[in-house]
Amino acid sequence: MSEKPSKVYTELGKTNRIVEGTEINGDIISQADFRLDGQLKGNFTTPGKIVIGPTGSIKGDVICKNADIEGIFDGILKVEEILNVKSKASISGEVTCGKLSVQPGADFSASCVMKPVAKKPNSNGK
Repeated sequence: MSEKPSKVYTELGKTNRIVEGTEINGDIISQADFRLDGQLKGNFTTPGKIVIGPTGSIKGDVICKNADIEGIFDGILKVEEILNVKSKASISGEVTCGKLSVQPGADFSASCVMKPVAKKPNSNGK
């Protein structure tokens, strides 16, 4: 009997999704990109991108590579590269990011520190 190779779902580019009307109390760790249209009370970590849709909200801490926020965020947000804040978004708390884009109309009531993305050294040490 031949065994099927197990699938690996850690590739970035695949997206997990929590739909509107879903409430989660607890922490989420995802190896893939993530879209949240429901509510999360807890912490979230991914080496990829998080999208908080217009009906989505997070109350907690988030660590990610990139983020697009259109809903509500309250907590500590650490974005390694680019944070896009859409016009209907509401953000409060503390934000650390590489680059920041805020559309007119957004409620951005957070302290913000922008840190340049650290360049990785070449294999020859430069």
